[in-house]
Amino acid sequence: MQRSMRKLLCITAHPDDEAGAFGGTLLLYQERGVETSVVCLTAGTAARNRGTAGSNQELAQLRRAEFAASCKVLNVAYGEVLDYPDSKLDRTDLYQVAGDLVLRIRQIRPHVVLTFGPDGGLTAHVDHAMAGTFATMAFEWAGRPDRYAEQLEQGLTPHRAQKLYYYTSDFVLDDRQPIAPPTVTARIEVGKERFEKKHLAFRQHTTQKPLFERVRKNVGQRSEGTIEMYHLAATRDPREGKLEADLFDGVVEDKS
Repeated sequence: MQRSMRKLLCITAHPDDEAGAFGGTLLLYQERGVETSVVCLTAGTAARNRGTAGSNQELAQLRRAEFAASCKVLNVAYGEVLDYPDSKLDRTDLYQVAGDLVLRIRQIRPHVVLTFGPDGGLTAHVDHAMAGTFATMAFEWAGRPDRYAEQLEQGLTPHRAQKLYYYTSDFVLDDRQPIAPPTVTARIEVGKERFEKKHLAFRQHTTQKPLFERVRKNVGQRSEGTIEMYHLAATRDPREGKLEADLFDGVVEDKS
């Protein structure tokens, strides 16, 4: 019996979230031999910063290319941008979006899933909150044969990821809408070198250049940006809560 590679799936709302929020963690676990994947729900066409784009279609093309470049810097094995409407995820059909994410979970078969919490992360962005809502339902439903049974008829099998984490922090931004952030249950030390590489990945999003310094300042407010924080929202197997330093703590590797 051979052990399968450990896998991590990150579910985001916009191109650039993968770097700005989760970049250090994605780098760290890839270096530890974990296969990392990112699924982004929108092409980010509602952004105020639009680079050279003269239309939403041009902006979508630019942002998809930027996302691919960022994923390359982060050594992400699989990255995908879906076509849901930017800044309208709160008005998008939950069953449909969750189903698309259930499909990806059943295909990728991650051990750990990362996403945003219902607060919307540091920026309080509603799309971030909705991405987390969709991801949470997909985490719960991907392992149930009574959900999206048509996928199983196509040869897929249910998959129960072992841990679901929400991105969080131990501070808030005064210039954003008020949030009630998920409590910090995991502090991941990514180190200064990965912090810099994370921002190199973010700088691949050249349409968002006006945000570069602001994002760097925001994520560096605590511990010089070398710690990324998460809230353990759900687990496949019941367990007591504790402060973690490793997102794969307690994860059992699948065997095939």
